[in-house]
Order: sequence, then C-alpha cells, then structure tokens
Amino acid sequence: MVSATYPDSTNGHAYGHASNGVHANGLSSGVHRRADGSLDVRVLGLNSGTAMDGIDCALVHYRQSSPTAPLHMNILKYDEIPVPQWIKKPVLKMLRETKTTPSLMSQLNVQLGVMFGEAVKIFCDKHDIAMDSIDLIGSHGQTIWLLSMPKEGETQSAFCLGEGTVISAMTGITTVTDFRMAEQAVGRQGAPLVALIDGLLLHHPTKLRVCQNIGGIANLCIIPPDSEGGVDAMIDWDCGPGNMFIDAAMRYFTNGKMEYDKDGEWGARGTVSQSVVDRFLRDNAYVNHPPPKTTGRETFGDGEAQQLIDECLSLGLSKYDTLATITRITAQNIVKQYRTFFPRHNKIGEIFMCGGGARNPNIINYLRQELPNTRILKLDETGVPSDAKEAVSFAQQALEAILGRAALVPINSDTLTPNTISGKIAPGLRWREIMFQAINFGRGEPLPTVKEMVVDRKYTDWKP
Repeated sequence: MVSATYPDSTNGHAYGHASNGVHANGLSSGVHRRADGSLDVRVLGLNSGTAMDGIDCALVHYRQSSPTAPLHMNILKYDEIPVPQWIKKPVLKMLRETKTTPSLMSQLNVQLGVMFGEAVKIFCDKHDIAMDSIDLIGSHGQTIWLLSMPKEGETQSAFCLGEGTVISAMTGITTVTDFRMAEQAVGRQGAPLVALIDGLLLHHPTKLRVCQNIGGIANLCIIPPDSEGGVDAMIDWDCGPGNMFIDAAMRYFTNGKMEYDKDGEWGARGTVSQSVVDRFLRDNAYVNHPPPKTTGRETFGDGEAQQLIDECLSLGLSKYDTLATITRITAQNIVKQYRTFFPRHNKIGEIFMCGGGARNPNIINYLRQELPNTRILKLDETGVPSDAKEAVSFAQQALEAILGRAALVPINSDTLTPNTISGKIAPGLRWREIMFQAINFGRGEPLPTVKEMVVDRKYTDWKP
C-alpha cells in the first residue's frame, strides 16, 4: 500500500496508515464481490460532534440481494476514539472566538483530515481489524460553520473540515465527505441529516414514533406509522440548544476542568429559575421559528451561553441553580417544539432517545413528566447504540454516494429533489473494485430509494 505522511503540527512527527492483512477477528482483506450482482460492503462511519469530545467510529456491514430487496445491516464494531488535544484546543478556541485567517483554515482542513485518518488507524489497531477489510469510509468531518438559514445578503453554506483526500491517502480507503454541502447543493438546509437512519430504524405499522437526539444541538425526526405514510411522510428539524449551553456552563464554573455535567449531577443539586427559562423560550427567535429549520454553534454558541450564565448570576443563582436552569431550557424547549409545531403531539406513542443528553436524568425525567402517555426509550432498543447512530448514518450515506442512490428526504424539507450525489468522493487504492460492485448492483440502472432496512444482529458490545 502507498504511504502518505502529514506532519503533526505540535511536534513535527509524521502520521502514516496502519498495516493491512488478515486479522484475528476474521475481517479479511479485499472487496467482497458477488457474482450474482448483490451488494456486500463494509463501511466505517466517522463523526465528531460539536463539542469535539470524541470521534465516533462505527464499522457497518451492508448487504442487499437486489435493488428492491431490504437493506441488511450489521454493526461489526463501534468505539469512540478521543480527540487529541493538539487539535482540540486550537479548534475549539477558534470556534468560540470566531477569529481566524485563510492560512490557518487551510492548514486546519489538513490537520483535521490527519486527525480522522489517525482515528481510523487507532480504531483498527485497537480492535484487530485489517484496514483493507474496510471498503469505504464515510466521514462527516468537523463542523466549523453551518449557515443553513441565511439572512438577506448571506449565502447558504456548510463548512465541515477534515480533508477526504488526506484520509484516503493515509488509509488507502475510498472516503466520502461533505454530506451537508451536498444536501444544500440541491436546495435543502443540510441538517439534521439523519432522517435516513431514523426512519429506517423506527418506522412501525401502527405506532407514531419520534427519534429525539440531544447532542450539542437537539434535533428530532417524527416517523408516522406505515399506515399513514411511514418513511415517505417523515418530518424533522433542529429544536435548538441541546448540551451546548450545559457544557459551556460546566467549563465556566470549573475553569475548563469539567466539560459536561456527568449524569446531570450539578443540575440535580440546583433549583430551576422558571422565569429565566420562560423568558428565554419566549424571546428566542430560533426556537419560535416554524420548521423546516436548522441551527448550530453560530446561533447557540458560547457567547449566547455566557449571556444566560450572566443573567442567572445577576439574579443571585448559584452555580448549581444555573446548571439546573440551563438544563431545563433544553428539556422544556423539546416539549415546546412538539406542542407548537406538531399538532398530533398527543398521539406520539414512543420517543427513542440518543445523544449525550439522553444520559442526563434531569432532561429525561422532565420529558416523562410532561409526556406521561408516551413511552421514552433508548435508541439502543433497535439494535443500534444511541451513541453510534450518527456514525452509522454517515456510513450509510457514504454507501448511497458510491451507489448514486437517492436517500429518503423528510417531506417538510425546502425541496424534495432527489440527491444521488450525496457527498465528495476521494478514491482509495481499491476504488475500481468498489465501483465495479456499485455499478454491477442493479446492472447500471437507476436504483430505487431504500425504504426497508433489517438489523441482522443487535449490537450489545458498546457500554457507554
């Protein structure tokens, strides 16, 4: 395999890809060609969230006997690789201060590519996986800026860095990136971008279900029962702040020593200032804007968090009261989104929770209190760990990209234009073999959108 090296900006050392071969776990080298024209692909999905607390890595095995058959998936291994401090600190500082130069941004794109390429190597070495047993990488990259709802004079755009050609060169694996910009290119907002996996996992013959994610930003996907349209009638949008304000408050009160409220311990020790919560949810333009809508750090960043912290402190609230109040803003806003923008909210049968906020009892208990007739579950019940969902989603979006197959689109999107070019592709060493299988699947004819997926085996190895 051809080597590629890039300098570590902090110590001058070079990074290279992991060795290949057949490893003890049975994942042998090479693309899994099928003479019958079926699909058999192993994809590694990568995702780094807003807080950069870890790189989610999900190796997924996809099989499909024909273009009209159900898509079978099996998570072979999931893990979270820590983000190295040499890149985490400067990136977060740049994001919080929103000050940089073209030179630094150019370098950052390569450095983040190195970070993701190195994460692949660490993941494979740790779990004894032959690197060339992986056919494809789907990397979301690191979101730097998401301008999904531009004001007059602005241009809709998405800036996710982590150069795909660097990842491909370091690993030898064909890599797909820039999923958000690909969606914006066909007229959509480029987020939340996970309805594809939410709908395939959760659609049910008779139950109205919601997938509620609480990452840095909270987002939801509503999946009607199959009898009312199912995956063809999904709607989704970003609710507003998830853990972003909570994490900022923890950093503020601990001088950066704690980056999140583990198990909601600080929030549980405080008393909610309901007047602050109500004022924020009444006055904030985004939370009161009707869907479709998307948001991120540019709307709910550290500056906005500091304003909330200062307001709480000016009212004499303790640090614990402040955490309790900020946490309630996240929880109460989720309920507000249901009640304000989804007239059938009282018909929701089940809510499947995912993201870091799903482990915060203060949020979950509030949702259960306000939605007593709705079952609240972890997404893990589907066989896909809640922490792995976004990495799995980007694995599948990479698969759809090389197949040129349009994915599901929520019906409340700005446009329902099919997107068969769902990312940028950086070819790897076995690019021709992979494309041979992709073109042979369906004999070169246009492929119908997948609307049925089977999880072959529940993934139970991951213990958060």
